[in-house]
Amino acid sequence: MALRRPMVAGNWKMNGSAQLAQELFKKFAAKLQDDSAEVVMCPPSIYLESVRQLLEANKEPLNGCLVRMGAQNLSQHDFGAYTGEISGQMLKDSGCRYVIIGHSERRRMYGETSDIVAEKFAAAQKHGLTPILCVGESGPAREARRTFEVIAEELDVVIEKNGTMAFDNAIIAYEPLWAVGTGKSATPEQAQEVHAFIRKRLSEVSPFIGENVRILYGGSVTPSNAADLFAQPDVDGGLIGGASLNSSEFLSLCTIAMSA
Repeated sequence: MALRRPMVAGNWKMNGSAQLAQELFKKFAAKLQDDSAEVVMCPPSIYLESVRQLLEANKEPLNGCLVRMGAQNLSQHDFGAYTGEISGQMLKDSGCRYVIIGHSERRRMYGETSDIVAEKFAAAQKHGLTPILCVGESGPAREARRTFEVIAEELDVVIEKNGTMAFDNAIIAYEPLWAVGTGKSATPEQAQEVHAFIRKRLSEVSPFIGENVRILYGGSVTPSNAADLFAQPDVDGGLIGGASLNSSEFLSLCTIAMSA
């Protein structure tokens, strides 16, 4: 089995503050003292500079803990008359290493198609960012037993545009839409089943990619269910929503990932 470093990525969505970032870094410096897991903070773009400054100022106090910065979205365009958008180069200049691509809320609320998601995936990698690609099925799709079909379609569009080897520099996050922000969560067995499917799907084209790509679970992860989820053989950590806004809960999740 490949040695895949666990990751915990906090997606603040349109929440948080500069104070929250300071609270998190203070707790990271005191409690997280090894690099067995990677921690990614994805604040709203307005707070990227605040997080960057904290990263630069706290290199030594973090005691080797791998804390990185990510963005929640980017434009598929490099520049132009796209009011309110942010390009990959701008995110790279701001200090981002990661960017979330195709989150279910972007697909559902803002009409991002799988083709647009594939273009954003390409734009992220073009500018040296690692995309965190979100895939997942709705409640009706799961009830109709179309989970694998939906996820395969979302993966295939990205693969067709970028190639399977593009996942050598990418993270996948499985986020069942019926669990995002609902307080519901897939059981560890349900999560493992889907993660194993994703890994097998990529392995069919590239065994190396299938074995080494990190796949996160994102669907109402909390300190009470994280240990069982992260213990699954194909679950490499979590994309965390609500719990990333509570410094104590997020620290607990990071600690659980480090011991998984």
